[in-house]
Amino acid sequence: MSIISFGEYKEGLPYKVLDEREMRASSGIMFLVGLIASINGFVLDRYEIIPYTVGFLVLNFMIGLFINPKFSPTIILASRIVKKQSAQPIGAVQKKFAWSLGLVLSSTIFVLSLYLQNDKSYFEPVCLLCIICMILMYLETAFGICVGCKLYAYTLRLNIIPKPKEKPNCMGDSCTYES
Repeated sequence: MSIISFGEYKEGLPYKVLDEREMRASSGIMFLVGLIASINGFVLDRYEIIPYTVGFLVLNFMIGLFINPKFSPTIILASRIVKKQSAQPIGAVQKKFAWSLGLVLSSTIFVLSLYLQNDKSYFEPVCLLCIICMILMYLETAFGICVGCKLYAYTLRLNIIPKPKEKPNCMGDSCTYES
């Protein structure tokens, strides 16, 4: 296993994979962190916690994308939680795309939340982006629907990004790619 890699090759599969169970559990942990930030910020008007919790998510995505998901804090915890369950390999290429979107969204929220500390007019954009993130994480955690993966498939169909050399599978075999 390479230290710097997004996913790994498994015997019999011609593309890099991740464990769907770990990814869903990781999404659930990130959802919980986002829920804590949302309750503190938007219910209790304690905006100072938002940069810390969202900063954690940014760091989590950065470690996963630029080093290896196995070293991101939520995946480490998720792998401990689901360790007795059988692994379900899913294609890593579309999850990398989804995590990239997560990094962009969480980084934007992080920067805006810093401004929110001194200017309450940033509340609405921060709130809207947080709600979007929470919905995306909830859909993956509860239903196994990876919206980022769906967007990946859509950008492939529109020829916005190059098609992968090998056709990876989606969560629950919910989508297909033309090779």
